[in-house]
Amino acid sequence: MRPPLLRSSLGSLLTGFGSFPRNKAVTQAAAPPLLSYLRKTMHYQTEPRGHQNSPDYRLYFKTSEGKYISPFHDIPLIAETEQDNNVPAKKPKRNESEVLYNMVVEVPRWSNAKMEIATKEPLNPIKQDVKKGKLRYVANIFPHKGYIWNYGALPQTWEDPNHQDKDTKCCGDNDPIDVCDIGTQVCSPGQVIQVKVLGILAMIDEGEMDWKVIAINAQDPDAKNLNSIDDVRKSRPGHLEATVEWFRKYKVPDGKPENQFGFNEQFKDKDFAVKIIQSTHEHWRALVQKQTNPGEIECKNLCCCDSPFKCSAEDARDVVQSAPACGSAHPVSPEVDKWHFV
Repeated sequence: MRPPLLRSSLGSLLTGFGSFPRNKAVTQAAAPPLLSYLRKTMHYQTEPRGHQNSPDYRLYFKTSEGKYISPFHDIPLIAETEQDNNVPAKKPKRNESEVLYNMVVEVPRWSNAKMEIATKEPLNPIKQDVKKGKLRYVANIFPHKGYIWNYGALPQTWEDPNHQDKDTKCCGDNDPIDVCDIGTQVCSPGQVIQVKVLGILAMIDEGEMDWKVIAINAQDPDAKNLNSIDDVRKSRPGHLEATVEWFRKYKVPDGKPENQFGFNEQFKDKDFAVKIIQSTHEHWRALVQKQTNPGEIECKNLCCCDSPFKCSAEDARDVVQSAPACGSAHPVSPEVDKWHFV
């Protein structure tokens, strides 16, 4: 029997594991027209539960058919073309630079709430991180206001805490791999966008490997001109330096030490980034197939073939319905808008 299939945000039929290209790239000839793009990405919807700006707030994901899913496990890593109106998509170019990835936006640019995929909760909704009983907000470190890019994660990736990186000698941070979208659009939490990968930064957070993929929304006006980390460096002077500085200092106002970086703080190129993404995708495969110890990671999913953690749509609905009902947002402390000089 053939394994069940999952329709991606672009309507492409992928196997439940959202296979990463092996030996040949899955590519796109060009970004789709804007209206078509907006229609396709509506395939994923979000449903809020609880009260925004409170510890009980959750943002659950579901398909256009109303089936609840995990953004960590059920959204494919690779975004592929689809057939529009029964007309086959153009044959893609065999060009690695044209591969597009799905990015789950957790934090919009200029905002402060540290929203993240809840890896230890069933269906992995987006929630606000909590430390010592308090909601986490990143500080405004002059001259930056909150996050300086749309920040999120690549689905179906996992930085294995038992895997030591051969270059930095650090183990993974137990999360999906992080992405910084440097596009001009300010996105929304839970939005799923297609991104072009441009490079990667090796951040070391308290001894853990915490890769930061640099990418751009495929629908951004600058996307066609940005194809490498060198393109970013040439066309946006100071942007990459600001990114390193932001990641170095963003925990300092909380009393934490500055973060460190591998490779002498230099960004690695796109080819290197793709290899890291592929590695974290393979670690994720092992995770949902129970070939490695998941620890506290919640692997409940609806679409991963042969996964022992697969659940029914009814089970998923029960998870969401057990969460607090959606209510009015709580106020945010004025302290969040304070400037910090470090």
